[in-house]
Amino acid sequence: MTRGPFMQLSKEFHQYRKLEQLVENKTSYQLEHAELHIFETHEVAEKISLKFDAPVLATMMQGKKIMQLNEGKSFNFLPSESLLLLPETPMLIDFPEASFQNPTRCLAMTISEEKIKEILQLINERFKSREENEWLMSRINFHFKHDYALQQVLQHILLIFTEDHPTKDLFLDFALKELLIRILQHEKKAQYEKGEQAIYSNNRVAFIMQYIQQHLDEPLDIKTLSQKVYMSESHFHRVFKNEVGISPIEYLIEKRISKARNLLQNPEIPIKEVYLACGFNNISYFNRQFKRKNHCSPKTFRNQFL
Repeated sequence: MTRGPFMQLSKEFHQYRKLEQLVENKTSYQLEHAELHIFETHEVAEKISLKFDAPVLATMMQGKKIMQLNEGKSFNFLPSESLLLLPETPMLIDFPEASFQNPTRCLAMTISEEKIKEILQLINERFKSREENEWLMSRINFHFKHDYALQQVLQHILLIFTEDHPTKDLFLDFALKELLIRILQHEKKAQYEKGEQAIYSNNRVAFIMQYIQQHLDEPLDIKTLSQKVYMSESHFHRVFKNEVGISPIEYLIEKRISKARNLLQNPEIPIKEVYLACGFNNISYFNRQFKRKNHCSPKTFRNQFL
């Protein structure tokens, strides 16, 4: 599969940044409530250590890193992915593909604790319903992939920092609110999908996410799902989207397509059996949804594994 799209840097960045070293060259920007650092590596390197003394959002812009956190298992870090890291988290980084023509680029942004607390208080006071738990920042390192909306927010923040504009702090204030809400939604979604009994037995959104994953091959719609958690259709739709960031039906399609990708890797399973096992009742609708999520047809996807 192709990697996510590269994030674009402003003309001002390329005009004024100084290339002083080939491994983890750092260009920094500072605004009132946040700092942003762009790291560039122009040659293959191994076991580069890095650590921040504050919570940091690290986002891959271009290229590939192999990351190891807290002496744990290594993993690939690719464009359209981010890491939310706790302070003092030790990182060991390899750059297997970096070159002068195609550097590896990553941004690292820190946000003041006061600003984070202010935004969380706003969210909990104005948007949290009785069904939702209080929104809190992560107490663990969190690796996640972007959806389209989060990718656009991060692109906007990157341009705010790197362009020359007199109202940058005001623009950033608005963008940080959206950024934190979308990250919290990604984290809640990941927590609920783990299926921990203590979570989904006491939370209706977590329960229904587990129900969806366990019944992907069955006919499911908003009416059926809302009845399972004793909520009206409109209220269920609003609460689910507030917590997870996407609608219940979009989440259902996402999980069905994910299951289809796994099944398509086995060439012995006919495509008709694949889409029926994933809850799709006709091939044309399955093809449309698969292409929308993967930018290729099910047949093209399967051919990668033949």
